[in-house]
Amino acid sequence: MSQRRALFAAVFVLAACGQPEAAGPKAAPAASGGTLPMGGNFTVMTGGVDIGDMDVTPTETGFNVQFAYLNNGRGPNLSETITLDEDGLPVGWSIEGNTTFGNKVAERFVLDGDAAGWTDSTGRADLVLDQPAFYVPQTASSYMLALAARVLMQDADRRLAALPGGELRLEEIETLAVGPAETRVNVTSYALSGTSLNPSYFLMQETRFFGFISPRFTILRAGYELEDERLRRLAADYGAQRYEGIQSRTAHDFDEAVRIRNVRVFDTASAALGAPVSVVFQNGHIQSIDPLSVATGAQEVEIDGAGGSLVPGLFEMHGHLGESAALLNVAAGVTTIRDMGNNNEVLDDLIGKFESGRLAGPRVIRSGFIEGKSPFSSNNGNLVSSEEEAVAAVLDYANGDFHQIKIYNSMRGEWVPAMVEAARANGLKVAGHVPAFSNADAMIAAGYDELTHINQLMLGWVLGPEEDTRTLLRLTALRRLPGLDLDSDAVQSTLAAMVAGGVAIDPTLAIHERLMLSRNGDTAQGMVDYIDNMPVDVQRSARSAWSDIATPEDDIAYREGFDTLIETVRRMHEMGIALVPGTDLGGGLTFHRELELYQQIGMTSGEILAWASQGMADYLGLGDTLGSITPGKHADMFLVPGDPVDDFKAIKSVSMVVQGGTIYFPSEIYPEFGIVPFADAPAMRRPD
Repeated sequence: MSQRRALFAAVFVLAACGQPEAAGPKAAPAASGGTLPMGGNFTVMTGGVDIGDMDVTPTETGFNVQFAYLNNGRGPNLSETITLDEDGLPVGWSIEGNTTFGNKVAERFVLDGDAAGWTDSTGRADLVLDQPAFYVPQTASSYMLALAARVLMQDADRRLAALPGGELRLEEIETLAVGPAETRVNVTSYALSGTSLNPSYFLMQETRFFGFISPRFTILRAGYELEDERLRRLAADYGAQRYEGIQSRTAHDFDEAVRIRNVRVFDTASAALGAPVSVVFQNGHIQSIDPLSVATGAQEVEIDGAGGSLVPGLFEMHGHLGESAALLNVAAGVTTIRDMGNNNEVLDDLIGKFESGRLAGPRVIRSGFIEGKSPFSSNNGNLVSSEEEAVAAVLDYANGDFHQIKIYNSMRGEWVPAMVEAARANGLKVAGHVPAFSNADAMIAAGYDELTHINQLMLGWVLGPEEDTRTLLRLTALRRLPGLDLDSDAVQSTLAAMVAGGVAIDPTLAIHERLMLSRNGDTAQGMVDYIDNMPVDVQRSARSAWSDIATPEDDIAYREGFDTLIETVRRMHEMGIALVPGTDLGGGLTFHRELELYQQIGMTSGEILAWASQGMADYLGLGDTLGSITPGKHADMFLVPGDPVDDFKAIKSVSMVVQGGTIYFPSEIYPEFGIVPFADAPAMRRPD
């Protein structure tokens, strides 16, 4: 019997007992080769809060898994039945339930000899295998990591073909002790990669799963919940080490002046491209814009722009930053991000690493997240349970590091006026969702500077006062939009109040497009242009619905509802209501789609580029130093070979980005994420 088969024979002997292991730790195996029990009970944690469970029960041939959590009024609920062969490879996998936003899950995988077949939200596929492969489900719980790890541990190179595509790779990181002295165990941390943009970090006690870890949440063996904060920090450290390595390989800094020769500069004032010129920058600032007749200096670095378009760095106005989003935004020409709510300590550390040059990242404009305590709370930022606590939370953010506060769903609407007054007195802007059981009219009257998400505005026109928007209703109620009369007194009164009060809105069109228009089996419209460049997990996600489209009537209602949403934004634009472009989807390539959608409200490509650069710099009070390619301003800009004013889609092929004077070539960055680059790097010549 092979080593791998011996391992899984031992697993199945234990599983045949038919009982899950107890919540506490078990004794380590004897040196003679005993094996730890499999399965167990796990707690889903975020920010020290218990938000769900994962229960794993061994069977005679594999495992049953129940997995569910609820955060911010939503979360997945999955039931898995897994059958393994004697090598530990999946030969049967069924998953039932729903995804975070409600899409029904009915996933199946069967391996019969060499014939593999599976059905997920993208459709049905069959394949005859010519080598062993591990099926990676589209919607599995994190226990999949343990199953894959047990197989990969037995291979010297720790690599294995994956289905539907890609290759799984297992990397051992370190061994550490977890838990208090009386229940302390030694675990080993691993990274599993190969089918997604980023590795998954997790812990194993030899062959027994201990937990999944990430900077934002953990899934830990029951009894070890107090390790949540420490292990989230550990995952953040692992990510930082990865991204610091990428930074060392892809960031190009020069003491010499850099001349980008033969480029057409996008002028934000005219919203047009100019004649070919050279742009010179040094020490993070633009020095000059020269005619092509000016020769490259003997001590200058020269980059051949080849007649391409040089565009000011873009402003993504609705981000929630982590290392991955930071780097992928830079690669997409997004050089400034307004973070709309984060773990404050994590973001402090992240910004410090950007500013020191250890990590690649955009400039960050911070929002202080404030949420009311309820069973539906988003467990992030400051959670409050009284008006006094809410005002104190505002004052906590009045330290000069924050541009504004952001109010969230579970806040009590009657507390908002006092929060606004405190914010005003301390120079903070106020943005946010509409608190549950309130409406946009009340928040406009209370003094909001900006409303967050177009659905938060429009729900006030279609919901009753008793309906609870802390749940998925704030998304599923968008089916009611087709019956909305945009000429009604209620709609016109709200829009007029926004005009009178100078209230802006951050519509986040791209996320609403995904919520309302994505369908199982069809490629999301916003990803059609680049889906073939992405890793397999991203491709599957792009062909999956978010919402539960249960009937033909639902399909029509969501489609027509999105049309109503777009028409509302068009009218707002015509009325002069300030629009703010952001995604809430991580930005990067999705920010390109966010901007592209504004063509549907009548904005031209040039108007969009000027608005998303100089327009947002002015909106944030940074227009004197950012937003345009002007001598004296920060060197934040990006190069595309094509003409995005003539064809906005050209913006998606970025060949070079300059962020604060540091040069990045996306063709070097994207392969680190399993993405096929969209454009080659321009030719570069250093001084002799």
